[in-house]
Order: sequence, then structure tokens, then C-alpha cells
Amino acid sequence: MSDVLKLGIPAGSLQEATRELFERAGYRITFSSRSYYPNIDDAEIDCLMVRAQEMARYVEQGVLDAGITGHDWVLETGADVRELCELRFSKVSRRPARWVLCVPADSPVRQASDLDGKRIATEVVRITRTYLERHGIEARVEFSWGATEAKPPRLADAIVEVTETGSSIRANNLRIVDEVLASTPRLIANRAAMDDPWKVEKLDNIALMLRSCLAAEGKVGLMLNARRDDLDAITGLLPALQTPTISRLSDEGWIALNTIIDESVVRTLVPQLKAAGARGIVEYPIGKIID
Repeated sequence: MSDVLKLGIPAGSLQEATRELFERAGYRITFSSRSYYPNIDDAEIDCLMVRAQEMARYVEQGVLDAGITGHDWVLETGADVRELCELRFSKVSRRPARWVLCVPADSPVRQASDLDGKRIATEVVRITRTYLERHGIEARVEFSWGATEAKPPRLADAIVEVTETGSSIRANNLRIVDEVLASTPRLIANRAAMDDPWKVEKLDNIALMLRSCLAAEGKVGLMLNARRDDLDAITGLLPALQTPTISRLSDEGWIALNTIIDESVVRTLVPQLKAAGARGIVEYPIGKIID
């Protein structure tokens, strides 16, 4: 087959979350413990597992047409790639990953400028140096091969480390001084690949389906019947995604409403709707939302 999209799947912490997202979007990806070539149930896609830290470089070089990696690693590698869309998902939460400047809890450092002339250990050297230059701070930035949280105070005065919840920072008796960068996963593409109309359409379709799944998270559909006389009271209670769809029923005195709401409000909203005259209330799951 001449038309095949070479797609990078992030190995490591994002691997399972990526598989789950693609499955919800309609693509089934299966991994083998002995292979870096996952299977996908789309003959037009050829997958390769690559560490997120290296993804942007391989996409830039054309080894891959596209891939999923964090915005932080695009910046850190300085790769010249196209970011097609933001995908807010992760192994823990839907919050962005935060690269934070940390010092020991008992350190006299209170702000970033206090680190002038000090040593900072991190995995993201380029990002850290850019941050320091932006704030006019001269400090020594050293690459950390791992266990970065354990380096202060003996091996470094401060670190720049990634966190989602802050739990690992607190567990290592560290204190956050400032946020260096907030990052989310992105679908990125090789610039030459974006000159191929077939690959552009294929990537647009993948991006559409992935985004639609993320847009539906935490949402449910709600259907209900109501008397026409109660319509204003009921629609006043509905926090609709846009506006509820209203349909006529065979009984001219009644109408049907269909809308999308946050799942978190269902338990308080449904009793209010019933009290306002709604009947036949049905909640149903939402898998995708496509605008």
C-alpha cells in the first residue's frame, strides 16, 4: 500500500493513556512486550513506539510522519515540527504537566533571582536556560540523568522537575519556588508530510476523533419530556452545551428536550427538573462530541 502514515506512539508513562484514548476514538492498538511496533486495526497506519523525549526529533527528521508527545519536549529538542492539536490527557489527570523550580523546604531561596550563581539540576536544560534568561538570572544548569528530586542540597541548589499533582515534590521535602512551564500532549507532524494531501486528511481525521473523545469527558446526555407550559422553567435549569434540542411530540401539549450537561451536576439537576414538571428523564453516556 502506497498510502501509509508513520505514527509515533509515546513509550513510557503516556503509553497506556494513549492506547485508551485511541480505543475510545475507534482505533484498537495492541502492544507486544517484545516489540516496539504496536499493531493498530487500520491498515493505513504504521505505529512505532518512541520515548516522548525523542518523538519530536524523529518527526522532524521524517522517520515518523507524526507522533504524540508533550509540548515541553518539542521545546526542549527545538524540533521544527507542526503542532496539529492539543490533547489534554495524561497518566494521572487532565491537568497540564508542570515543570517547576524547586528547592529544599528549608532553603533560604524564596524567589528565582536568589539562585543567581547557583547550580540547578534538570532533565530539561534548554527550557530551564530559556527561563533563566527571561528572568535575567545567571545560574549553572546541569543535565540530570534521573533521581533529580534527591539531588538537593548536596548535588544541586535547586532542580527543575515535572509534576502533575505535586505529591513527589512534597514527598522529597522540596518546595516549589516558581512554575517554569506548563505542558500538555500534542499531536505533531513532519512539515514535509503536511505537503501530502492524503496525510493531511488522515491526520485531520485522527485529530478530530481524538479531540471529540476528550471533549466528551465528564459529559452526559439528558433527554426528557415536558409540558409546553413548563418549558421556560425547565430550560432555565439546563446548563446546555449550546442550547437544548426541542422536538414536538404527538401530544401537542408536550415537547421533548435533548441536551448535554456536566455529569457532576446530574444528581442535583434531575430532582430540580422533575420538580419543575419534567417527565421521562433519561441520562445516557456520551462517547464523543464533535462541533
